[in-house]
Amino acid sequence: MTGSRRGRHFLQIPGPTNVPDRVLRALSRPTIDHRGPEFAAIAREVLDGLQRIFNTTGPVVIYPSSGTGAWEAALVNTLSPGDRILMFETGHFATLWRHMAARLGVEVSFVPGDWRRGVDPDIVEATLTGDRDRAIKAVAIVHNETSTGVASRVAEVRRRIDSAGHPALLMVDTISSLASMEFRHDEWGVDVSIGCSQKGLMLPPGLGLNAISDKALAASKAARLPRSYWDWQAMIDDNAAGFFPYTPATNLLYGLRESLRMLLEEGLEHVFARHDRHAEAARRAVRAWGLELVCVRPDEYSSSLTAVMMPDGHDADALRNAILDRFDLSLGTGLGRFKGKVFRIGHLGDLNDLMIAGTLSGVEMGLAASRVPFKPGGVTAALEYLSGAS
Repeated sequence: MTGSRRGRHFLQIPGPTNVPDRVLRALSRPTIDHRGPEFAAIAREVLDGLQRIFNTTGPVVIYPSSGTGAWEAALVNTLSPGDRILMFETGHFATLWRHMAARLGVEVSFVPGDWRRGVDPDIVEATLTGDRDRAIKAVAIVHNETSTGVASRVAEVRRRIDSAGHPALLMVDTISSLASMEFRHDEWGVDVSIGCSQKGLMLPPGLGLNAISDKALAASKAARLPRSYWDWQAMIDDNAAGFFPYTPATNLLYGLRESLRMLLEEGLEHVFARHDRHAEAARRAVRAWGLELVCVRPDEYSSSLTAVMMPDGHDADALRNAILDRFDLSLGTGLGRFKGKVFRIGHLGDLNDLMIAGTLSGVEMGLAASRVPFKPGGVTAALEYLSGAS
């Protein structure tokens, strides 16, 4: 593209997502004393609001960190050196979490996968049933794999753990599903939920989250992996009065308070329905183009993003670069084994019908301009769905 750009940039990666104007204004407030009464009131409102987002009555802790930091907090607060954890290769981020666990001194039983399916509940049950010595201390899964657009069936995994009669903790990465897809920490029997700020919560990066069950808190009393910065108990103790054991990300908490207000004003059921709607519009466009979704099971479709396979002989990153250059639209890159083979359409966070329609128009124009073999009409199929004509 030559000359200066006009109009708005379309940020349609699966995080960081668009930050709404209300949140941007909240972030720009003057910083206040994080040991004073005004801040304590803000902190309590934020912590209470996060309980509603996670659907839990238990504690939620907030770290100045990325989601990766929240992964580490989940592991070091619950496990000891040499403990075994059951993990599943559902995509790039599940694989990174596995590597972290191994570096921390945890023994990982890693179930291989093709990155096109979620966690197999049958394997969960069979593995835990065979673990007669109860060596497996935790099962860790990614609810919505950001690299693939595949959502694992968390409630079914918990049912299979219970069916096996196994005491393992259930840890769930909700990083790209929280506040975008239905998630029920308490009802689904999750022990540690991991989240972050820059996706469904519509904030810049910088906050890592853990929602914690009573069972996980009890496990933390005996866990022996080293922890200091990530210690839950120090956070929970200070949070009771609205404070933190070290300096919090004050202005991000201003923004979080505003984003929580926006989500609760809309109503979580409506938030999820909106994400479902935009995801279905994207999938209809992909099918009409004659392209292939990464996710192969309809009951595992993500409502946060749609990952699309490129036709053989065509490079996904070349397409993404062309779309960015010509139409000022950013799409997600393929990661790990999908590098150059997949592009990802993010449709989570602060998004409406016209924004997803514009995004899909940019993709269709980019496919044509890049001479990628496809069938025109994807945008039409999406518009018919969004307008109720199909």
